[in-house]
Amino acid sequence: MARAMLEYTKTILNKVSFDTTLFCKEVQKALERLLPYEIEELKIFIYSLVRQNPDLNQCLIYLKE
Repeated sequence: MARAMLEYTKTILNKVSFDTTLFCKEVQKALERLLPYEIEELKIFIYSLVRQNPDLNQCLIYLKE
């Protein structure tokens, strides 16, 4: 079940990647809900999205916490 939440989160982040503010909010929600090992996998995914869309760079601050 937890794996499903990670996949769902990735889908949502992909869909909202056009809006930086919304993307940041979804990243914050994901960090509250996911397990620590899932967060590490999510970070890799987010870094790849940021490479494709540099505007999302400001959301990386939430990953540093």
